Amino acid sequence: MSAIIVEGGLVHYEALGRGRPLLFLHDWLGSWRYWVPTMVDMASSHRTYGFDFWGFGDSDKAPARYDLESYTRQIELFLQQMGVRQVSLMIGHGLGAVIALRYAQMHPQEVVQVMAVSLPLSPRHMGRTLSSFTGNGSPARTILGRRILAYEEVELEADKTDPRAVVQTVRSMTELDAVRILQRLTVPVLLVYGLEDPVIRPPGNEVLEQLDYHVHLLRLQGVHHYPMLDVSPEFNRLIRDFLLHGDNWDRIELKDEWKRRMR
Repeated sequence: MSAIIVEGGLVHYEALGRGRPLLFLHDWLGSWRYWVPTMVDMASSHRTYGFDFWGFGDSDKAPARYDLESYTRQIELFLQQMGVRQVSLMIGHGLGAVIALRYAQMHPQEVVQVMAVSLPLSPRHMGRTLSSFTGNGSPARTILGRRILAYEEVELEADKTDPRAVVQTVRSMTELDAVRILQRLTVPVLLVYGLEDPVIRPPGNEVLEQLDYHVHLLRLQGVHHYPMLDVSPEFNRLIRDFLLHGDNWDRIELKDEWKRRMR
């Protein structure tokens, strides 16, 4: 684990491997650490980066920065310090998926592809335990309940999250319209959801009717909020297929039990 100073604040991160850069962005429930198994696997062919947003993991707790704009800026400054001019694939989960889309919209020349995992398309797609979290207790333990016991990587970091970071970012999403952002993007975007996710509700097929060919939707049968941990071999293969084939969606290899909607 390493650390850098970004606008006067400490940011903890990890970087592994060599090759084209991939950036992994965590969600409300955890830190970059739950991405480590995926980062290690992908590091055999790519340079992988993961860092903690303000208020999460071991990065500084800075309530004035707990908003979407500040997190988008944090990505920009982090990549500058890493010397990365273009990210081959930005992979965001939950909160990280929202920030990844915002960054790709603002810096279209710096992101080749985006994978948005458990992206809340609007406030109504957030589960009740997330949308109603008031800041009392550990966000991950409160929102996931006993399910957290299945995810060691999340549980180990659970108490490091500043509850205010969750409350403030959820509140800032009251006007979120991710579909509109997706409509404005031109890079390939792969949306991935677990059909059993209690935190973010997967969208229906009607969403694709509002989007162009560059956006593709996958819904994974029997998968919860952490597909990168629930079905890690399949998830990692999906990343590789996406990197290789881009928006040639017919070439994306899927297991038969995975539900999908092709356009």
